[in-house]
Parts: sequence; structure tokens; C-alpha cells
Amino acid sequence: MKGYAVVVIAGIVAAGPVPASAQTPRESPEVRLQRQQEAAQARRAAEQRYQIGQMERLLEGAVEHGVTVIRDHLHALAQVQPDTLVSDNAHARGFRLEGYGIFFDVVVPSFETSWTIALRTLDQTDLGLESAIRRLQSHIQTSGDPDLVQALKRLELQVNPSLVTRASAPAAGARTVTAAAASVPGDPPQPAEDPILADPNEAYRTEVTQALKDAMLSHSSSLGIAPTEWLTIAAKGNDDRPRLAPADSDARTRIFRMRGSDLAEFLAGRITREEALKRIEVRVF
Repeated sequence: MKGYAVVVIAGIVAAGPVPASAQTPRESPEVRLQRQQEAAQARRAAEQRYQIGQMERLLEGAVEHGVTVIRDHLHALAQVQPDTLVSDNAHARGFRLEGYGIFFDVVVPSFETSWTIALRTLDQTDLGLESAIRRLQSHIQTSGDPDLVQALKRLELQVNPSLVTRASAPAAGARTVTAAAASVPGDPPQPAEDPILADPNEAYRTEVTQALKDAMLSHSSSLGIAPTEWLTIAAKGNDDRPRLAPADSDARTRIFRMRGSDLAEFLAGRITREEALKRIEVRVF
């Protein structure tokens, strides 16, 4: 019995309270609050990076939509191969700038060299030339100048005969002109020249500009832009410059920006889309 008692007492002593130095210190409320705030801030930053990434893809899609519109338009006019109209894909990168807002840098595929292919194809298919001959014929018929009549005939001998036949064909319902001095009453007006033929680059810039503005209004609500901040998009073509070329360049960057307060007004339905588009500032640098 005495030996057993000794063993029991030794076990009790061994199972006694753990020294204070071996215990895990309790976290103070201040430390716990700071840790929670840091975790919440990290989650917000991750969410914003995700939303900016989504906006990058939307802006790239907006530019490529503009490319598609112009490509299809030229393809319909001149049967240009679609893959010859742009040099690269669109690229967008977004950043949050503390105290300013969110800034997106967008690289727009170059259209500078490819549109000449379209115009060259127009010439090869006689599109545009037919319209020019029709205008000359109409002017000469009105003026009645015999010298101009002879000049036009000499021109017609140099071009595709089938083209001259098409251009010379009278419109439906119009009477045949037998005298050079007569004009044909009731002729349908000549269609206006397509703006894309006058300046393809400007038509391309206009389409891309509109696509970027629409993206700013339609897809920026998740970015969390404060009323005092700005949403800014800087778009520039990816024109390649030779390595030995001068440092200065005549390439232009178009900057679109909108105040967070104006964006909030639009998202809340207090201003129309047309009014919101007018509040987007556009600058060329």
C-alpha cells in the first residue's frame, strides 16, 4: 500500500498545471482588429485586381469590335481578305493610382498600312472608278462642251470597256440623251461617297473611339470608382518605329476620361446615355 500511494502522488505531481511560460499568449483585441482589417484589405485588393482584369478584357473586346465593324465594311465594299486589315490584337492594362482613380493603357491594332490594300482592291475591281466616270458624264452632259465630250471618249478608250458600258447605261425611267447639251431630268441622284473611302483611318478611329466610350459606361460599375476619382483610358496605335528612327514621333494618343461623380449619375439613371457620353473628356496628346 505504501508503494502504491507513492506512485499515485507522483502521478498527480507530474500531471500538475503547465508552467505559464508554456501557455500560448492571448491575442489582444487591438491586435485581432488589426489582423482582421489587413485581411479585409487584402480581399478588397484582390477583388479589385480581378475587376480591373475583367475590364481589360472588355476594352480589348471593344477595340476588336471596332476592328470587326471596319473590316466587314471594307470587305463588303472591296472583298478584302479580313486578316489583312489589322496588324495585331488589342492589348489593355489597368492600374489603380492612389488619389487619382483607375487608368487603362490600351494598344490599338495598327490600320495605317493595311487600308491601302483595300483601296488598291477597289481600283482592281473598278469600284470607285465607275462612280467617277458617272460624275464626269453627268457634268459633261450638263455643260455641253464638245471638247469635254471628246476628252471623255478618249478616257473611255483607256479603261475597262465593260466598266464604261455599266457607267453609260441609263437609269431606269430616264430618257436616252442624243444631244451633248441635254441633261436628263428625273435621273436618280448619285449616292454619296462612303466616308470610309475618303479617310479609312478616320473611320477606324471613330469606330474604336465609340466602342471604348460605350465600354466605359456599360462595364465600369464594378470598378468602385469614387465620386472624386477619374476613370481614364489612353488609346494609342501599335505603329512600329524603326530602331534607328528619331525619338520623336507624330503618333497620337487619345485620352478618354470621366469623373466618378458623372459615372455615378449615369449608373443611377439621373442622366441619359447621350448626356453621359458628352461628359467624357477627349484629349489628343
